[in-house]
Amino acid sequence: MAMRDWIWDGGRASVDLVNTLRDRKIGCRELLDDTDALAEWLRLAKLTEHGDVTAEHLVAIRELREVVDRVLRGELADADIAALNTWAARHHQPPPQVRLTPRRELTAHVLTPEDPVASALGAVAVDAIELLLEARPPTIRICAAETCGLRFVDRSPARNRQWCSMARCGNRAKARQHYARRKIT
Repeated sequence: MAMRDWIWDGGRASVDLVNTLRDRKIGCRELLDDTDALAEWLRLAKLTEHGDVTAEHLVAIRELREVVDRVLRGELADADIAALNTWAARHHQPPPQVRLTPRRELTAHVLTPEDPVASALGAVAVDAIELLLEARPPTIRICAAETCGLRFVDRSPARNRQWCSMARCGNRAKARQHYARRKIT
């Protein structure tokens, strides 16, 4: 299983999920292309390391991703809100339990949900809902680079961040601007 081109610049798990469909401005490139990719993304996003990822989970997360994208960009359709709430209800995080070892020491034990993958997808929906309901709603932006299309939470003081990442798109744009200015003079 090869590591994919995951990017974690969205600022939240729900936005990072949206960014698994890359290059939206120039035709789209799917990173969640099989169940192994979904299992890897869930593990790297620290949502779950347990559970068998199925083809149904893959279809579901792609649908959830597009619901989250539309809702976070302000397209508030009743069907999308209902879908988001349905997924959020699937997030079941059992409380930790205390166990006593044979040496009479306390240890914590966390139970795994019945369907840990569905619960992880529910956690993404919960994250999107929390993001929507923040006291000062964050601005969800789309990278200003011509070919990028990554989404990110703009938490800059002036709410004017343009690039998904300065290390990626921002530096390239600034280098092009600098080159263009030098070429003119």
